[in-house]
Amino acid sequence: MMTPKLLPPGMDVRCEPLTCTRPLAALPVANRPLGETILERIADLAGVGLAQRVDCWLSPASLQALAAEPEAVLVLDNEVVAWVSPDGEPPVRPKRLVADAGCFRIRFPWDLLRVNEELVGGLTENAIAGELSDKATVEGVLVLGQGSRILPGVYLEGNAIIGRNCKIGPNCYLRGSTAIGDNCHVGQAVEIKNAILLPRVAIGHLSYCGDSIIGEGTNFGAGTITANFRHDGANHRSMVDGKLLDTGRRKFGAILGDDVHTGIHTSFYPGRKMWPHTSTRPGEVVQRDILA
Repeated sequence: MMTPKLLPPGMDVRCEPLTCTRPLAALPVANRPLGETILERIADLAGVGLAQRVDCWLSPASLQALAAEPEAVLVLDNEVVAWVSPDGEPPVRPKRLVADAGCFRIRFPWDLLRVNEELVGGLTENAIAGELSDKATVEGVLVLGQGSRILPGVYLEGNAIIGRNCKIGPNCYLRGSTAIGDNCHVGQAVEIKNAILLPRVAIGHLSYCGDSIIGEGTNFGAGTITANFRHDGANHRSMVDGKLLDTGRRKFGAILGDDVHTGIHTSFYPGRKMWPHTSTRPGEVVQRDILA
């Protein structure tokens, strides 16, 4: 059996502020580094010398079609993003396959939400290693890590992955495809919806975090709110390299880097980002990205 190979990303990846402090392959999605998840998916294709770029999410159908060929490349957006060959090296005269609609590039932070939705939304079995209160309600699939506690009054609607040594509740609401990393605290009257929380995030009370990615060690002051829906229902846009880009998402919140601190009653316009080690004042309205 050949060892699968993870190829580096292309030059146009713009996943800041999340990649300011770690490479793309190390970014947790569904509580596992993205690179590890990709390698596991292609390792399942036993005996195949398959290589894939880390900045691409490829559908099982496209991967299986690629693995069925002796020498081939997979093309997405007119670029070669994966290949198969007897020795795992780039094939010399490959068959050219076109990626299907289930494949997409991971170029921006919101693309990671799409990966997370697929992985967490696809969970089918509970795995409870921590403590789940009999006064909590789970209407979905829950993966709960060792040492974590879900307190009374917690309501889970949909699927969630919660890491180790977390405290969830009392009286909070988890929705959508949510992934909460190790050593996090989600507390009283907090709603988390379709979000990724990296390790050591604290959202203690009276806050809303929807369709967002929150960097490691970040703390929400009480009453911090991430808006995620436009009044006109149009797709959200986000600033990248001085240009407003269409995210393709009707629901999109905030992207916060590591060790961000928000003052009490901070409010985020949709699609805004904060770079690592930045902060807001009490009552601040974040209308533009806050850079380092």
